[in-house]
Amino acid sequence: MAQRKIIGKASDVDIVKEYKAFVESFRRVTVANVNETSIEKAKRIKWLEASPEEWFRYYFPNYCTSEPAPFHKAATKRIITNAEWFEVRAWSRELAKSARSMMEVIYLAMTGKIKLVILASANLDSATKLIMPFKACFESNQRLINDYGEQQTFGQWDTKAFKIKKGCAFYIFGAGQSPRGARNENIRPDFILIDDIDTDEEVRNEDIQRNKHKWVMEALYATRSISKPLRVLVNGNIIGEHSTVKMLEENADYFEVVNIRDEKGKSTWPQKNNEEYIDRVLSKISYESAQKEYFNNPMDGGDTFRSLKDGKIPDIRSCAVVIYADPSTSNKDKTSGSDKAIGVILKKGMDYYIARCACDTMSNAKFIDYLFEFYSWAKANGADNVRVFVENNTLQDPFYEQVLLPLIYSQAVATNVFLPITPDTRQKPEKWSRIEGTLEPINRLGHLIFNIDEADDPHMKRLKAQFRNASRKQKKLDGPDMVEGGVIVLREMEITDSADSYEIIQTKRNKRAF
Repeated sequence: MAQRKIIGKASDVDIVKEYKAFVESFRRVTVANVNETSIEKAKRIKWLEASPEEWFRYYFPNYCTSEPAPFHKAATKRIITNAEWFEVRAWSRELAKSARSMMEVIYLAMTGKIKLVILASANLDSATKLIMPFKACFESNQRLINDYGEQQTFGQWDTKAFKIKKGCAFYIFGAGQSPRGARNENIRPDFILIDDIDTDEEVRNEDIQRNKHKWVMEALYATRSISKPLRVLVNGNIIGEHSTVKMLEENADYFEVVNIRDEKGKSTWPQKNNEEYIDRVLSKISYESAQKEYFNNPMDGGDTFRSLKDGKIPDIRSCAVVIYADPSTSNKDKTSGSDKAIGVILKKGMDYYIARCACDTMSNAKFIDYLFEFYSWAKANGADNVRVFVENNTLQDPFYEQVLLPLIYSQAVATNVFLPITPDTRQKPEKWSRIEGTLEPINRLGHLIFNIDEADDPHMKRLKAQFRNASRKQKKLDGPDMVEGGVIVLREMEITDSADSYEIIQTKRNKRAF
């Protein structure tokens, strides 16, 4: 019967086990020094409270197993120092957003800065799981109990609503539930923590998500007092186009997106997530899943390129061959990474073949390696006249001249392979318009073909995923953009070649009368 109170639902044995695990974990790792004098204890507590990061490390050694990243420390400083605040943390998985927010809330509660906390999630079951580590901490964190006293208040210790002896009350709600009446005596909520409000199923329905956003702002937020400050903290990743987390950007004082890797392709929390393990995790899941869960880029599926055609590429010697490369505009140095795309594109008759491609976050050096690798591959397979085009619009200057060309020249000297590079200086229309306008017709008619022999290549998989999810709103379009550039160049080459081949033949007049 006691377990029924702990979890709210006796049927969920797994939640019981999970709760007991929280309790045991806190009890095991938070052994307190009971030999301190009262003066020593008071001095230590004062020192810890003056430094939230040290406070976290001392009371939560089971959570603070890695040095926090700068974005962790900055986020904590914002939420602690601003009593009136609305923050949305769109942080990737494995960046400890739930653990850190729990520590922040408990710190504020134990230091007397907040008195009523609402914990909200997608549904009541999720909210119940959200509150479990809070409740377990107050019950069994020996260091917390040693310094601040017993916190369990018998008679007010239900999972859905409880009050600690320090004076702070906690309520939980699932999305859509009425939070009216959530009070601690005459105190209205002064901290609202919303964690994982979105679900994979619901995020596909715009109406559901708009209603959820309305509930957050009109029901949950409205529980506040107008005359007292309120902290609102929203945790979650952007898992869909209609994500509530994304919608709440318009309401936030601070909206922060932190991915598993930064714009240079480096781990945003290297103290915990090293590059090797990130690579391994990402290699085990689909490109779409990785973008959604770790890069806040939901790839919900576009309508334009619903089906893609795989096929054998023809003998390269019978094709027009172009290597087209988009080095990206965001990368100005020699070592850091950015999203880039390179492709070997063939044309035979009316068909365009993507024979090989590199589509990924990569350094300039790696980008150059692929250029030379693809050129050598084309020549080794008998291609006679291989043209290499590198996008070089006005936005990329002076990157092309000052960074890219010197790197290409250095590698050419080192390998004795000189690429016939032509800069593509076209003034291009808006990206999605030209991708859709150029590639949709040829794909729909079956003339855009992906090399089936490269089907298992990670780069080809990423390229095809970007096509399948391509839309005006999609952020990842580097691959389709590269293919569009190659197709346009091949068309222009064909027109030029045709014009150069025209001959005017004057025939003798036949005098025979008919």
